[in-house]
Amino acid sequence: MGIAATAAAAIGGRSLALPSALLAQYPELAEARWRRGGLMVRVAGWCLGQRTVAAITLWRTVWIAPECNLAPELLLHELRHVHQFEASATFPLSYLWETLRRGYVRNRYEVDARTFASQRVRQTFASAASNLNG
Repeated sequence: MGIAATAAAAIGGRSLALPSALLAQYPELAEARWRRGGLMVRVAGWCLGQRTVAAITLWRTVWIAPECNLAPELLLHELRHVHQFEASATFPLSYLWETLRRGYVRNRYEVDARTFASQRVRQTFASAASNLNG
């Protein structure tokens, strides 16, 4: 890899293809663009007083930290942020305002993303269990 490509990957991350088995379980994950690494996960981490974050979403692109596992709950959480970006042009400002008012954990968009992800994972497990007992 040349210097320019290495620098581009360090800043923007590398394109990430999710495993086909994961996409088979959660086909909606194909709605987002996925990237691994890059400056975005570092900058987001610094804003939260950390070295990095597990992931960050901006519009339809999700950056995943290099060492982070591709856990369905994390990916679905970030997909929910994609939906939130698509639902409102003012989402970035609303998200920031929520974080300033309530903090990151109690931010209503974070609560919604956690709820969405956990319900979707439970739905998949329930469906799999039903198929086994079927």
